[in-house]
Amino acid sequence: MLDALRKGAGTWVAKIFIALLVLSFGVWGVADVLRNGFGQNVAAKVGGTEISLQDFDRAYRRDLNRFGQQLGRPLSTKEGAQLGIPQQTLGTLIAEAALNENARTMNLGISDEKLSVQIQQDPSFRSAGSYDPNLLKQILRNNGISEDEFVMEQRALAERQQLAQAISGGMVVPTAYLKVLHDYQSESRDVAYLLIEPSNLDEIADPDEATLQAFFEAEKAKFKAPEYRKITLLQLTPSTIARPDDISDEDAHAEYEANKQQYHEPEKRKVRQLSFTKSEDAKAAADKLATGMSFDDLMKELNLTDNDVYLGLMAKGDFLDPAIGDAAFTLEEGKTSDVVEGRFSSIILNVLEIQPEKTKPFEEVKDDIKVTLAREQAEREVLDLLGEIEDARAGGAKLKEVAERFHLDITTPDAIDSAGKNQAEAKVDLPDAKDLIAGVFDSDVGVENDPLQLGARGFLWYEVDEVIPSRDRTLDEVKDQVIAAWKEAEVEKRLAEKATELAEKARSGTDMAALAESNGLELKTADGIVRNVAAGDISGAAASQAFDGAEGSVFDVEAADKVGRLVIKVTARKTSEFNEADPANAALKTQLASQLQDSLLNQYISNVETKAGIHVNEAGIADVLGLGATN
Repeated sequence: MLDALRKGAGTWVAKIFIALLVLSFGVWGVADVLRNGFGQNVAAKVGGTEISLQDFDRAYRRDLNRFGQQLGRPLSTKEGAQLGIPQQTLGTLIAEAALNENARTMNLGISDEKLSVQIQQDPSFRSAGSYDPNLLKQILRNNGISEDEFVMEQRALAERQQLAQAISGGMVVPTAYLKVLHDYQSESRDVAYLLIEPSNLDEIADPDEATLQAFFEAEKAKFKAPEYRKITLLQLTPSTIARPDDISDEDAHAEYEANKQQYHEPEKRKVRQLSFTKSEDAKAAADKLATGMSFDDLMKELNLTDNDVYLGLMAKGDFLDPAIGDAAFTLEEGKTSDVVEGRFSSIILNVLEIQPEKTKPFEEVKDDIKVTLAREQAEREVLDLLGEIEDARAGGAKLKEVAERFHLDITTPDAIDSAGKNQAEAKVDLPDAKDLIAGVFDSDVGVENDPLQLGARGFLWYEVDEVIPSRDRTLDEVKDQVIAAWKEAEVEKRLAEKATELAEKARSGTDMAALAESNGLELKTADGIVRNVAAGDISGAAASQAFDGAEGSVFDVEAADKVGRLVIKVTARKTSEFNEADPANAALKTQLASQLQDSLLNQYISNVETKAGIHVNEAGIADVLGLGATN
């Protein structure tokens, strides 16, 4: 068939359309069209148009690959089914089939010549500026598609595009519609507002007993004691099993001799440095020093402090410029150098103090060496002990027995809640093991739990010894907290009442400035606020509410800090001038036109599907997905 097209149109460029639709259905070019013809095994049927299981399988695997690339790993067919990808794939294929069915009933078509030209216009198969038939054959072969199948699919695609273009291709956005959206997006509002904070209220006294009891009964659930759990912990780390006292002096001394350089400290000097960008300035300073001026007096003359010149206590290798280091280490203590030419400037050095090199004696570092050797030995023993402890637990031993058998220590911290706090609501000091608290509350008394990783080389075991159920606390237990909560609620209530009162007065015509003055508040303004965007005291939600009414409207709302209340009056409404030719509006017009076209086409396809009827082979699709009954 391709030969026939070549004869009809001369030289042509073939194209594989990887995209059929921009919509979820597929018309303008998004779905893979490299499919075989229809076969006996049908996945779905729209009217008289069939979708083969082979087509569905190929399209589904293509979609799986796309999602897998987004997730950064391949997806199996079963994983894809859990994500709902098969429904999306089948929906696209059904939409294509619906358009094919309608194009068939309407006798739409395209000539060989026109199809050939259409294929030639795609650069996908051009090499060095011209059509490459070998490239086409290679791509078709890689996708397992014959030339006839390819041309048939391109013909069907062209017919679908004809239908889609006739339905919605010429749709444009009315200027009035565009202006309404422009005005909505560009609108801003100016507001005047009063911020009422807790400090603006009179002091709130403690409630009487009856009020407090009633509040407690209504809010008792908030003061409920959570569930607590008592646990036993066993840690196995190099530090918990290290035995420095078992390391002999001989072994420690051998380690000392083998690594003696670690205990050696080179000679160090406290050095001050004067830097000069000009060599003549450095020479003039050196001449003053040579005639008897002290280094300190020279610093004063140059308006320099110790912070400006002091380099610190430095070894010779600490100097970035070797020339300066060499010069500093040739001076005697208290002496000053001549001009030293450094990499970036001319330098004069002064040595305040010299600390001779030394090696720490063995007795000074013996204990540290023993701790290090014991820890290294313990690191090797941890994994061996891990296996032995797990064997003991498999035999039914509890952590207390395990600790006694292997000379380890157990800990029994305060009972904890799910936040790691004790019954006094203080944070409990627990080992830093991931998922410890979650594991404790997923477990139960008598349940053997897997060890947790503790640090880089340690392990942690835990047992639940007791579950202390959640319970209602009495008022006496939490009286201070209840009083504080009542006051907090009372503040919130009084703020809301005050805001409502002032908002009503503002709506009745009282000037906002007068309200501010009579209530000891500050009148504030915010200009140019936009929908859903916070601005200082005004939250995003409050900013959005400012657009609900006309200019002059008043409302009260929670402040951005979620504590105070705002009384807001809209003082002005602004929109930018509408210019249809503006690039932003032109882009919006194009976007809206595309959305309208897509919406209309979606409705058309849905109507075609309804009239033609859709039949889905659920069992066949389940087999393709690996979800059949035998699986």
